[in-house]
Amino acid sequence: MHEKLIQVIKKTVKLADTDIALCEQYFEPVLFPRNRIIEEENHIPRYLYFIVSGYVRLFGHNDNGDEVTSHINCPPGFITSYNHFINQTRASENVDCITDCALLRITKKDLDALILQSSAVKDFSIYVFQQSLAYNENRSKEFATLTAERRYQKLIENYPDILHNVPLQYIASFLGMNPKSLSRIRRQQIK
Repeated sequence: MHEKLIQVIKKTVKLADTDIALCEQYFEPVLFPRNRIIEEENHIPRYLYFIVSGYVRLFGHNDNGDEVTSHINCPPGFITSYNHFINQTRASENVDCITDCALLRITKKDLDALILQSSAVKDFSIYVFQQSLAYNENRSKEFATLTAERRYQKLIENYPDILHNVPLQYIASFLGMNPKSLSRIRRQQIK
């Protein structure tokens, strides 16, 4: 399962054989069934996950106790409650496998050790952090400036397989709308 991670890293930085061996040493392969919460809110996140296959979401709860999906990730990509993982504080969200998932995971302690031993992985980690910041900034801008219809269009343009793998209520929540509104938007676009 490490091959996909190595391919993703190699797109950004040059990896020596020793770097590859370190990634294989520190990233543990795991399989989880669909609908499995792998990190729970109110607990310190144990792992950073790399998605080899499957769909994973971050979700918390609003003041009414309703689930709010803040992030949906598909392969290949990293996911955890980042702020809480980095600071080793109690998370306000859950990490949930939407589908069956093949993942690689690493603890904060092992990630720190890996970054100390591999400058290439350190450079890649900085790149991932920068991309995450850019993604979150862009997502905030889209929420402030785009209509719900346009947010939905952009999502399916960029991630066409999401509709076949992620329940509509999660997509609706991620897009900041209720499932009825999403159904109406989808009907209008089919016409």
